[in-house]
Parts: sequence; C-alpha cells; structure tokens
Amino acid sequence: MREKFGLTILVAILLCACSKKEQHEQDYDPAHDYFSYANTEQFVTEHLALDLVVDFDARELRGAATLTLQKLDSAATEIVLDTRDLDITGVQVLLADGESVAADYRFGESDKVKGTPLIVSLPQAAAAATKFSLQVTYTTSPGSTALQWLPPKLTAGGKHPLMFSQSQAIHARSWVPLQDTPAVRLTYEATIRTPPELLAVMSANNDPLTPRGGEYQFEMPQPIPSYLLAIAVGNIYFAPLGEQTGVYAEPELLDASVFEFADTQEMLDQAEILFGPYEWGRYDLLVLPPSFPYGGMENPRLSFITPSLLAGDRSLVSVIAHELAHSWSGNLVTNATWRDGWLNEGMTSYLESRLMEVIYDKARVDEERVLSYQELLLDLETVRLNMQALAPRLDVGDPDDFQGTIHYSKGQLFLQYLENAYGRDAFDRFLFAYFDTFAFQTITTERFLDYLDENLLQADSSTVSRADVEEWLYQPGLPDNAPVPSSKTLDDAEALAAAWAEGEIDVTEIPIANWSPQTTVHFINSLPAELPDDQLTKLDEGLGFSDTRNAEIGRAWFIQVAKRRYTPAYEKLERHLNRFGRGRLIEPVYIALAQNGTDLELARSMFATARGAYHPLTEASIARALEAKGIDSK
Repeated sequence: MREKFGLTILVAILLCACSKKEQHEQDYDPAHDYFSYANTEQFVTEHLALDLVVDFDARELRGAATLTLQKLDSAATEIVLDTRDLDITGVQVLLADGESVAADYRFGESDKVKGTPLIVSLPQAAAAATKFSLQVTYTTSPGSTALQWLPPKLTAGGKHPLMFSQSQAIHARSWVPLQDTPAVRLTYEATIRTPPELLAVMSANNDPLTPRGGEYQFEMPQPIPSYLLAIAVGNIYFAPLGEQTGVYAEPELLDASVFEFADTQEMLDQAEILFGPYEWGRYDLLVLPPSFPYGGMENPRLSFITPSLLAGDRSLVSVIAHELAHSWSGNLVTNATWRDGWLNEGMTSYLESRLMEVIYDKARVDEERVLSYQELLLDLETVRLNMQALAPRLDVGDPDDFQGTIHYSKGQLFLQYLENAYGRDAFDRFLFAYFDTFAFQTITTERFLDYLDENLLQADSSTVSRADVEEWLYQPGLPDNAPVPSSKTLDDAEALAAAWAEGEIDVTEIPIANWSPQTTVHFINSLPAELPDDQLTKLDEGLGFSDTRNAEIGRAWFIQVAKRRYTPAYEKLERHLNRFGRGRLIEPVYIALAQNGTDLELARSMFATARGAYHPLTEASIARALEAKGIDSK
C-alpha cells in the first residue's frame, strides 16, 4: 500500500507540475515586450520633442521631453512611461487648442533591470482627446546607465570633456522618459544647449557645416525605435569621406579616422545595389573615446564607433560594414521585442559578410566567417540550452546579456543556410522584397517566419520545410545540416602553429607579415595547450604579439596569456585592459584570468584599477562575470 500511495502522490505531483508548466507557457506571449512598463496597447507615441541643457559639471541633462501620443483605447485614463533614475519635476498635458493642463503622476514599483514606471493620470480636460502631447520636465542622474560623462583626461585631446549615450537595449529610459520598447517607432526633434566651444551631434540630421555656438537643432523625420535615440557632445570635428558620408572625431583622431574609413562611401553605394535604397539621407560615423563599450552602434545617420578599429591598415572595417548594414536590418525593419533580436543582429551579420565580399574579397570574408563560427561553438558550450534558440523565451533576465553571440553568429549561419538552399539570386530577391515590405515597421520572429513561408518555403523547388526553419528558430544548438564555413588560409595558419610548436620550423619562418589579422588570430588560437614559457617568449619576441597595434590580435593573444599564466606578459596584458574599454576586447581577458585557477584576485585587482574609465555597461558586465567566477571557485 505504501508504494502504491507514494506512486499516486508522485503522479499527482507530476501532473500538477505539468499543469503549472503548461499554464506558464500559455501565459507567455512572444509578441509582448516584457522589458517595458509602457501600456502601448492603450497609448502609442508618434513624436518626441526634446529641449535639454547639457551640464558637464553636474553630469546631467535637464529640460523637457514632449511626447505626442495617440490614444488607442477610449476608456484608458492612465499613461505609463519607462524611466530609470530620472528626477521628474512636472507633467503637463498639451491639448490641440494650445491649452496646458497639469497632470497628476506617481511612480510604480522599481525593478533592478526595468527601472521605474512613471504613471500619469490623464486630466478630465483631456479625457476625450484622441491625440495630445504630454510634456515631462526632468533631470537625469549622474549615474544614468545610458550616458557616460568623460573628464578631459579620458579624451584624446585632454582639454575638453565629452559625453555620449548608449540607449540599446533598454537604457533610453535613463535619459528620456518614454515608451522604451522597440515595438514603438517615433519621429523626433531636439534642441540641445551645450558649452559654446563644444559640438552636439545626434542620431538625426546633422549638418557637417553647423557652426559652434552652444545651441543645436535636430530633426529625425523617419520613425525610429527608442533604442536608436543617441546624443554626443564634445570637442569633435567633421571630415568628409564621400558625397553622403563623413566622420566626426576629436581632432587628434580625425586624420587616422579618415584613412581607416575611406571606403565608407563605396560601402554605402554597394549596399544600395545589394539591399535596396538607403532611406536615411547621410551616413556618418562618430569615433568615440576608448570607453565606448561596443565595436559600433547603428544609430541612424550617425553610427557610433570604437577607436579600437583604428589599426592603421583598414583591417577591422567589417564593423563599419556591420553598422551600415543595420540601416536595413534593424533600423529599417526592427525586432518587435528583444527576444527577436536575431532579426537585427543575425541578419546584419549576414549582410555584413555579403557587403565585405563586394568591397574586399571572399577569401577575407571566409576567414571572418570561420572565426565567427568558432566563437559560436564556444558560446554554445556555456550559454544555457533554453537561450540557444534564435528566438528563445525571454521574459526575465536582462536583454543586454542573454545569448552571447548566438543571435549574431547563429542568425548569420541560418541565413547562409537559406542562401545555400535557394541560391544567391533567389535569396537576394527575397531580402530585397522583405526590406521593402516591412520598411519602418517592427516585426516578430513569427511574422518573419510567415513571410518566409509564403515567399520562399512554398516555392515549387523548395527543399526547406517550415519545420526545418523552426528548428533554427526555436531549438538549441545547431541543426545537423548547418553550413560549416572554411578558409584555406586559416587551415594553413593552423598547420604552421602545430609545426612551430613541434620545432619543425623557426619563428622567423612564420609569414605573419603576409597575413591578415584574422589569420594571425587563428594562428594564436591554434597554439597547442601545453607550451612552456620559453617557447611563448620566443614567439612573443619574434612576432611582437604583446605590442600589437591591432586590437583583435591583442585580444586573442592576451586571452591565451591569461589562460596559460604566461606571467612575463602580464604587465602588457594589464596595459591592454587599461587601453581599451570595448567589452569584447577586455571581458574575455578578465574571465580567462579568473578561470586559470590562480589569478581571480589579480583579475579583480586589475579591474578595480581600470574600472573608472569603463562605460557603465562594460563595468557592470565585468563585475558580474568576476563575481560569478568567485562563486564558482568556492
């Protein structure tokens, strides 16, 4: 009786658990943005007007944001906006007849990731209005997660401060109160007041001939999602690269930037041939200080770029191709939620490789495809299974950090798989129509799947089923028939790494001068696990890895230095960690130190010294990683 009773209870528990799981799954809506408080089903923002003062001494923006809202639900009486650490000093409703009415407001419960909802009660005078404006006066916090305020000593010139924003993924709410979700697209205008000697630029219609004067006007006539709102203020100047393209930078970096990014206009011209008309007017670059946390950010009309790309040989400009390609995949057609981020990053990674083939050559692109594939395989070893799908369930956690490079690299492989199945010409026609069909819209993975099914999978000659595509979108890992990129030059470098380690060739016989940086990175990554320090010394002295100017080579080398505990290079490893602030270049080095069994505290000490110069996003990510390594090691 006891076993039978126990089995009955076990079955009941399992049935209850299954029932709760099914209910949990039923409650999940993949089209819902779980990282925004905004009640977009009741009100939607159509336009934003900013009027802000930039105060470097206080490290804050002060002024007003005026949102033009369309009321979708006639019974709705409260508007919910996203904020994070904003000091709200007043809310007014501006009616069509010019009347201004004060509105009551309150804050909801704060969340560590999502911030704090601002709840505005619609005054009775505006109850019947279907369209009205909401003006919020506010001040940002010096600790805004979107804004970095750099003192002069952390800029290239060393004489003037500099401020820049990074709104993606959900950080726009820390410098503007708004509906901070990619599901909402809005046009915007801005008046920005700065110290008179500094220049302001935004993700808008920057005029290269704008004189300095302390007040700047901007307009973005095309609707964009909130994560593409961007601003920078500093001692920056402009130089043209082509008819529609140019670069902004501090004067100390301007000449090097002009040389490095000289092919930008050609990239734009070729991209229009491949993907369709460029809808944004100008395409300019802004080269920021080293603390910028990413390789680039695709802010429309003005991509923000890391100075770590200034290698002196145009070898790292695939990042420019990537940010430019976002003008179609991401900026023109946008993921509706962060769970659909692969629609931005995976597709852009594919477009980047296509564009690089045209501008440079396929052999170079194949090298980059292989390195990307290898990084993906490493990510698949550490990313949780439920986050390995291209479109995973995403209703908890932080949208800044949930998939590693999976939505980039796996997304690129998926689109390469489709190209291989249908042929490049047919797939190009599909992409061209896709961008045209969904221009200036946000879409979900499911809407993409339906469109793909209707316009490609159902073709008479199709060899790909909807089930095949769903495996890519919703299952972990890689399908068995996923394409595997290859590169002869990387294969040759790998063979040379083995031959040198076995003493078959001298370090002087390694033709690094004839290699691309990608080949050099692969050579470093292919070194056998067990190499004595004296061999590593000969390699470093012969090939100069610790002193490289190329940031990607430095990244690969210092990861190996940390993993192998090659302590003779630790001083230059720390110099690398202080030279760059881009997360990709430094976080893996910290993690390698923390994981080598000896140097966790050293990693934390180096981080404590360098963290003051890092962007808040980079600083927080590395802090989390080092804390996790400490927990894991206990």
